[in-house]
Amino acid sequence: MTHERSRGRPRGPDKAAFALRLDPALLAAIRRCADAELRSANAQIEILLREALTRRGIRVAESPGSEPS
Repeated sequence: MTHERSRGRPRGPDKAAFALRLDPALLAAIRRCADAELRSANAQIEILLREALTRRGIRVAESPGSEPS
C-alpha cells in the first residue's frame, strides 16, 4: 500500500514532481485563470505548458487517463 493510499487519497496518473519557483504575480494570474476554468493551479500550469509547446511545434504525447486539452 502506498503512502497516498494509506491516507485515503485516490490514486491519479503517475506524474513527475519537482519544485517550481514562480514570481508571485505570475502565480496569482495562473490561479485566477485556473479558478475561472475550475482547475487546480497545477493542472492549469500543465495545460499552459502543453499549449506553449504546441505553438512551438513540439508534440507531447497524451498520457492515458489525462484530460484532452
